[in-house]
Amino acid sequence: MARSREPLVLKFGGELLDDPARLSTTVAAVARIAASGTPLVVVHGGGKEIDAALRTAGIEKRQVDGLRVTDEATLGVVVSVLAGDVNTRFVAALTTAGVEAVGLTGADAGCGRSDVAPFHEAADRRRVDLGRVGVPSERADMRLLATLMERRFVPVIACIGLASDGRLLNVNADTLAGHLAARLGARRLVIAGTTPGVLDAEGETIAMVDPEGIARLVNNGTATAGMIAKLRACEHALLAGVEDVVIVDGRDGDALASAAGSSVPTTATRLAAGVPQTNAGN
Repeated sequence: MARSREPLVLKFGGELLDDPARLSTTVAAVARIAASGTPLVVVHGGGKEIDAALRTAGIEKRQVDGLRVTDEATLGVVVSVLAGDVNTRFVAALTTAGVEAVGLTGADAGCGRSDVAPFHEAADRRRVDLGRVGVPSERADMRLLATLMERRFVPVIACIGLASDGRLLNVNADTLAGHLAARLGARRLVIAGTTPGVLDAEGETIAMVDPEGIARLVNNGTATAGMIAKLRACEHALLAGVEDVVIVDGRDGDALASAAGSSVPTTATRLAAGVPQTNAGN
């Protein structure tokens, strides 16, 4: 099969990678997608494992709207877990399954150049200093990722950013994935976690959402915690030109593989600019 010129960006939540059965399902789905000839970029998080490592180190966990408040001690744990344990384990599993995976962080060739995040305007209207948290920059260099994809490798990126002064920064994985999708001209961004898409106030999957619907979900309190960060990342990708974004339940390998194609499974939500609006949790 001929390779599409437009890449696909896949983002996996750490909850799909810290359990052997879920990791196996995720890896099998990625292998199926890669075998189709689609050029891929993979971004991953690792929140649960970071939380566990913080507890072991006796460091308090702090979050706001799904974003981790990151001081120097927390950053050390984040880098160790994401760039060390999670990325290496994921790449090893993918390689064993026949995927030509290459483990990276945003520091590699500047692909994740980032600016220190400004004060965060929280949903409850607080202004919060996030500390050593980064926001992806337009200065990020996509050449390494493009070269790897051209040669049929699959970049697997831990969400660590690189500041202009050389400091490492903690970047939200959904935000990084949305930024890369926009910069690479991706045909679709797929965000996979353990939730069947975006849920309405009754807990049912919303089939389609547009940017106006995203604002409603956040403002009326239907979207909380980590979902707010996901929706904001989706909104950025759409506004930056990504055709559509799919949030899918990554525990279902068939649904994940389907979301990477042209269809959207029932355990997923498609987000796109200007789509007909359905129930958005009003």
